[in-house]
Amino acid sequence: MKLICISDTHNKHAQIPIPPGDVLIHAGDITEGGTKREVVDFLKWFSSQPHEHKIFIAGNHDFYFEKFNEEEIQEIIPENVHYLKESGIIINGIKFWGSPVTPGDGTWAFNQKQTQETDAHWEQIPKDTKVLISHTPPYKIKDVLNNGRHIGCASLFKTIEKRKIKFHIFGHVHDSYGITKVGGTKFINASCLDNKYRYLHPPLEFDIN
Repeated sequence: MKLICISDTHNKHAQIPIPPGDVLIHAGDITEGGTKREVVDFLKWFSSQPHEHKIFIAGNHDFYFEKFNEEEIQEIIPENVHYLKESGIIINGIKFWGSPVTPGDGTWAFNQKQTQETDAHWEQIPKDTKVLISHTPPYKIKDVLNNGRHIGCASLFKTIEKRKIKFHIFGHVHDSYGITKVGGTKFINASCLDNKYRYLHPPLEFDIN
């Protein structure tokens, strides 16, 4: 099963050539301003992609998904698209789990201060999760800004280690695009735009069994 990973498209999704695959995953920041109009435009594009399975989560720019209730949100989600928010889906026996939470002071959507509450939040991830999709990176893994500061989540990294999660797909930090392996986990920062919001990074892809 081939996974195609993108993130942080910020309304520029139509500029991105999407390769063929079985599962298309977007790891958040589909919009810039977080409006319903932007979300609808993205979903129209996303649902038209030929991949059999299409999964996305929200990011810190995607205020629409924080402000509106689940019933209103589901009304605009196409039938062939899976929106994950502290929830999962099983595809071909493989469990995917998605969360929009990022460390922060509450200025942005789905921000959460790094406290014991954060530890409890990541504990929701099921133990049999094989593919984790979050907007935030884990601390010190593909999370460094161009000023050298790390902004990933330390609590998330601990949970990934404890759960022995095989694949972690995320975005948020445009400057740290790419794939790395630490321990038994493959970490995929799929941010498509650079720090000046220009499309620079092509979708990342890998196979999973």
